Amino acid sequence: MASATLTPYLRDQRHDIGGGSADGIRPSSLTTTVPREYVHRNALSEVFLTNWRRGGADTWVVSAQWPRAHTFYGPLHGMHDPILLIETVRQAGILLSHVAHRVPLDHPIIWQRVRYDLAPQALRTAQHPAEVELHITDRDMVHRGKRLVSALQEFRIRCDGAELASATLDYSCHSPAVYRRLRGEYGDLAFANSRTLPLPGAMSPQLVAREHDRDVVLSPTDRPDRWQLRVDTSHPVLFDHPVDHAPGMLMVEAARQAAQAATPGVTLPVSMECSFSRYAELDAPIWVQARTTGRGDDDRRQVEVTVEQHGRPVVSAQVSCVPTPP
Repeated sequence: MASATLTPYLRDQRHDIGGGSADGIRPSSLTTTVPREYVHRNALSEVFLTNWRRGGADTWVVSAQWPRAHTFYGPLHGMHDPILLIETVRQAGILLSHVAHRVPLDHPIIWQRVRYDLAPQALRTAQHPAEVELHITDRDMVHRGKRLVSALQEFRIRCDGAELASATLDYSCHSPAVYRRLRGEYGDLAFANSRTLPLPGAMSPQLVAREHDRDVVLSPTDRPDRWQLRVDTSHPVLFDHPVDHAPGMLMVEAARQAAQAATPGVTLPVSMECSFSRYAELDAPIWVQARTTGRGDDDRRQVEVTVEQHGRPVVSAQVSCVPTPP
């Protein structure tokens, strides 16, 4: 099924959209999003990628568009949400795994590590959606036979023509059979979701630079530096589709919110690195802790965030925050 679907895209090593209108007038070019299946999203509104092409032997160019407003990754103080950068990198990595490296659509893509470093001034919003271009280089591509099993990709990212960020993404690809063996009974989607814990209360949205309780992913505890993760499986963005574990983007958001809660004022995470150790299950509490580890001459604050379940590490993150530019 997957190979038949992929054939039109693999033939030219690019994604071109064209066509004519009902009156016979053919526009010179059209822009649309890539198929939602290629980025593992259900909602079309959550697909940010618009095109892709080969750059060189091991390089690719992927284009994306960031909206001026978004229900979850919305701008703050005139700046695009930096976590949009990670979501866009996530989508680009998945897209290329399928269309460039022929990973079947039903193979889960699992993160080991994601990192970005950005230039804050390039995040400023304009009176139009942001045009983003990702230049991607394949590194350390590991195959078993003809099948891709793991990849490290490096990103150089521009926004509206300005240098925005560098990023890396390290992930693995699993066949459904291998994934079932890894996950055991938790690989059963209905079983995993039937055991989801009740949703704990949210901490004050203002403490994590959010406006609504629904978008807060941390619940307060008796310690100011430790929270319970709020796993809201009804959230339309973080849980765009049913999954059998707490998803990576929820962990990224938890790291961002914990770093914000640990630093005074409204801050901007200008760099973040998240390393993923194991799956976080839906049937037991997940704990998030933040520790400030330093402060640089440029007022940059270093925060270490850990996510644990059953006393074992799930995610470790290092976040560098600066005060939101005036």
